[in-house]
Amino acid sequence: MDEHEQLARRFEENRGHLRAVAYRMLGSLPEAEDAVQEAWLRLSRTDVSDVGNLAGWLTTVVSRVCLDMLRSRKSRREDSLDTYVPDPIIGAPGPEDEAVQADAIGLALLVVLETLSPAERLAFVLHDMFGVGFDEIATIVDKSPAATRQLASRARRRVQGAPASDGDVSRQRVIVEAFMAASRGGDFEALLALLDPDVLLRADAGTATAEFAGPAVSKLVRGARAVVEQALLFSRMAPYTQLALVNGLPGAITVVNDRLMGVMSITVTDGKITEIDILADLDRLEVIPLPA
Repeated sequence: MDEHEQLARRFEENRGHLRAVAYRMLGSLPEAEDAVQEAWLRLSRTDVSDVGNLAGWLTTVVSRVCLDMLRSRKSRREDSLDTYVPDPIIGAPGPEDEAVQADAIGLALLVVLETLSPAERLAFVLHDMFGVGFDEIATIVDKSPAATRQLASRARRRVQGAPASDGDVSRQRVIVEAFMAASRGGDFEALLALLDPDVLLRADAGTATAEFAGPAVSKLVRGARAVVEQALLFSRMAPYTQLALVNGLPGAITVVNDRLMGVMSITVTDGKITEIDILADLDRLEVIPLPA
């Protein structure tokens, strides 16, 4: 095995970890893959013979790439950010997704991460999710370790307000299946009983408008009764909706003629649905693979 092949093998050993870091940093599957590929390109043209911790070196490189990508994103309008839903990971984990799924991050948390500044997001993801020290993070964001610690602290306060799932997969599956059945049957009261009174529905349909997409438009809806009314609007799609894993927890996908039309992530807290995040942006759904 020559030196290049050996380097490629070592990179592949770290690919899953790097994708997990990049996905949490960016909330976009294509962008995460681009960031990982850029890390490989930088590795392939760098002499790392004196690097003692290649995994740490690669984590730093992919983090710098992600930080640059976050900073260069076109700024979103405030109202569009309110309804933005990051890319979901659907289906049972395959070998290439093992690192991402092993400690799957909920879509509701990714939504909150979108509200952080790039430096805050990097500090929180690297320190709180991957245990990277503040001294190392400080060199990436070009700040002192104390200032970097403050970035993570501010991010943590924002994240603590995010709805968190109970984590009981079997219980969540029962609730999601009940929600789908009630939607299919147009059962207003059954839907209402499943929802927390302050439930939040976030739907991201990209640039779709009511003229072309009917109910599939970006919107933010609060309160159980208002959310039930929206759920009943989508009842015509219920025959095409099926249970699926969404970021490691039971959710639902809508598939029409083998085309992914929607992904629904459901957050269940204390036995009630507290948040529903729907991605219905057909352009973005095209790059998300259907589960086997």
